Amino acid sequence: MPELPEVEAARRAIEEHCVGKVIKKAVIADDTKVIDGVSPADFEASLLGKTILSAHRKGKHLWLRLDSPPFPAFHFGMAGAIYIKGVAVTNYKRSMVNDDDEWPSKYSKFFVELEDGVDLSFTDKRRFAKVSLLKDPASVPPISKLGPDALLEPMALDDFIESMGKKKLAIKTLLLDQSYISGIGNWVADEVLYQARIHPNQSAATLSKESCAALHKSIQEVIEKALEVGADSSRFPNNWIFHSREKKPGKAFVDGKEIHFITTGGRTSAFVPELQKLTGAELKNQNSKRKGNNSKEMNDEGASELVSKTEKTADTADTKKKQPKPKGRPKKPSTKRKSKSDDVDGSEEEAENDDASDDDDGHCVGKKKVGKTTNNGRMLEAASEPEKSLKQTVLSSQSGRPRKKAK
Repeated sequence: MPELPEVEAARRAIEEHCVGKVIKKAVIADDTKVIDGVSPADFEASLLGKTILSAHRKGKHLWLRLDSPPFPAFHFGMAGAIYIKGVAVTNYKRSMVNDDDEWPSKYSKFFVELEDGVDLSFTDKRRFAKVSLLKDPASVPPISKLGPDALLEPMALDDFIESMGKKKLAIKTLLLDQSYISGIGNWVADEVLYQARIHPNQSAATLSKESCAALHKSIQEVIEKALEVGADSSRFPNNWIFHSREKKPGKAFVDGKEIHFITTGGRTSAFVPELQKLTGAELKNQNSKRKGNNSKEMNDEGASELVSKTEKTADTADTKKKQPKPKGRPKKPSTKRKSKSDDVDGSEEEAENDDASDDDDGHCVGKKKVGKTTNNGRMLEAASEPEKSLKQTVLSSQSGRPRKKAK
């Protein structure tokens, strides 16, 4: 997004190449999203024959002063840009129009042809900009509501430190507030905080005087250095975080140190944790949040495991329900007396189960079983009288209640 350096570079280019020239032709786009509150025909009529006397800027807003009002005003939005034919104004990725593109560009919203063959155009590819026609741009919103300009009206250091002590919000959020200081956008805020070694989430009110002084200095230096190269980002100093702030996490570095990305006030912030550290209450809050997140992750994992087990149980129950029932009447067990070999084979499993249960109770009782059937098909145990008596005695001793011997 064009910020103070880009808009100021555009203002300076207009001052150098367009001031003092008469507007011979005007073409205003029929785009009500960008052209604010006036028809293209009325806008064009108000410009023809006028002379451009000066170009002004406050924050990220620019307007032209003509020899009589009303005056055209521009807010650059996300991708607005000023172009002067044959003149290199400034370059930033989202707004670039190539030299071999049609002229005026198909993205042009405001185009004027000046005497001496100079053409001036305002383009906007993404249509977030605003172009207005105002009698006195500086006296009406949004320009009238802007705070002091970061370049033209810098705060005195003492006033800056005092104002910081009254602001209990993240320093990055405060810098983006155009009513506090105008002209600082996302990339400038990231850069000045990096240069001053201040974490973007640090509360402004908790900054030391030394940190405030470092930030005050870095705001001036970053803006001035950007303007020294005409806001051409390819010529910004190599040790600026700017060059890597749009790279992917894990691949963004500055001076060999990794850049991290967080959200501050709804905006992405690029910073270097190794150099920009939280202090005081903010550090404690961050650590508390980390502990809370770790606990939540553990709870989430436990809940997921419980849900997984519940789902498996439900699936098993559904599977059992879905198993087809056998058709017809069940077969009755044979009433034929089993052979001796059958008795041996069929009782092995029962013997193992009995042994296991005896071991569990701490007792071991030998039994001798004989297969016998009744009319209803159930197998009964037959035992001799001495064995039966012995069995009842043992069971009685286990339950703790004496039983009468069988007669």
